[in-house]
Amino acid sequence: MSDLDNLIPTTVAWLLAIAVFIFVLVVLVRSIRIIPQASAGIVERLGRYHKTLSPGLNLLVPFVDRLRPLIDMREQVVSFPPQPVITEDNLVVSIDTVVYFQVTDARAATYEIANYLGAVEQLTTTTLRNVVGGLNLEEALTSRDNINGQLRLVLDEATGKWGIRVGRVELKAIDPPHSIQDSMEKQMRAERDRRALILTAEGTKQSAILTAEGQRQAEILKAEGDKQAAVLRAQGEAEAIQTVFDAIHIGNPDDKLLAYQYLQTLPKIADSASSKLWIIPSEFTEALKGLSGSFLGGAAGATSDAPRPRQGVEPPVP
Repeated sequence: MSDLDNLIPTTVAWLLAIAVFIFVLVVLVRSIRIIPQASAGIVERLGRYHKTLSPGLNLLVPFVDRLRPLIDMREQVVSFPPQPVITEDNLVVSIDTVVYFQVTDARAATYEIANYLGAVEQLTTTTLRNVVGGLNLEEALTSRDNINGQLRLVLDEATGKWGIRVGRVELKAIDPPHSIQDSMEKQMRAERDRRALILTAEGTKQSAILTAEGQRQAEILKAEGDKQAAVLRAQGEAEAIQTVFDAIHIGNPDDKLLAYQYLQTLPKIADSASSKLWIIPSEFTEALKGLSGSFLGGAAGATSDAPRPRQGVEPPVP
């Protein structure tokens, strides 16, 4: 009995020691909290907000302080499913949105809104319907930057009190109905065909204009060349005539030489095969008269030089 009596207190003492050790270990574990970078922790003391833990090592009061789930302080990207939106011209389009937001106040994001992610999604959907509802389909397809700006302003203003800052809102896709897509494709195809025809006509027009301009320039240059050639030929002929005229005057020819030159030129005039009728210049006849007169005058002189019989004197009788 004595050994049993000694064993029981010893066992109880070991159990108490182990219990104390476990209690101390649990206290230490619940007292020390390590917060990772870009995260924040909300501490509640006796059910009320106490403080926000920053990244690093933090100490808590065990069984009094309670740490809520950590909040990611980095910028988050959330893609929302397609939302049907009715445009101003009563067409239903499906729009995908992407929201970039960041938690700036962990306390407000925890206590001011129950589910800030769901709140951002619903607010984006309603704001998108309000903005796109005032635009027709063509404006909605071509005004993405305007829609993004309006969404960002509304979301940033509404989520400011929740401790959330909306950085950007992007429309990932705008899908009109299939019938509208077919009509738009036909319209775009017709527009491309029209532009192609216009470009072809413009090219033909420019080609015709350039061709006409080239022909005009060629005709002008040809006329300028003919003009210069005619001027040069006229100048050459004038210089030749002037040279011949000066040579004739320097040589001082008489009527006999001129008549002889006319006689030499006459066969050349009549030699042409196309000459059916030719006219003898008046100068030629005058020169011919002068030449014949010179010949006749020489003959008369020779006759007059012969001895004439004397009048009243008979010739001697042989």
